[in-house]
Amino acid sequence: MRHYEIIYIINPNQSDDEFNEIVEKFNNLIVSQKGIIIKTQKWGKQRLAYTVKKYNNGFYVLVDFCADPGVTTELERNLNLDDRIIKYQTVKLAEKADPQELIEKEKEAQKEAAFVPAPATSGEPVSAPVETGEFTDAEESEVENG
Repeated sequence: MRHYEIIYIINPNQSDDEFNEIVEKFNNLIVSQKGIIIKTQKWGKQRLAYTVKKYNNGFYVLVDFCADPGVTTELERNLNLDDRIIKYQTVKLAEKADPQELIEKEKEAQKEAAFVPAPATSGEPVSAPVETGEFTDAEESEVENG
């Protein structure tokens, strides 16, 4: 299977229910074509860098998935037919990928992102380590001469 990533922008005039319905529609399309979804990130309503189809804002969605080559063709065909989609871009990340391995890596990344270290309780401020070293003769003369 190949590893793909697609970002698509949904018309900003959609309600939350319609937005979720659109995301589910395209995720189900990938799954029905025997693709495996690694992750779906809903970035929410964002300002576009430039006006697209007379819209200045849009709902961004990122889908990371593994599928056979023909799946992207069908997915892009459906994105083109849906008037609620403003723009999309598909990127092939890898020619051969193991979906289960990618899912495990994503779970690990989410666990690491969720971990927040406890604040220092000693009462002393936390500071960066200070380097203590001596200058060489050349470096010292550069410092003195400015």
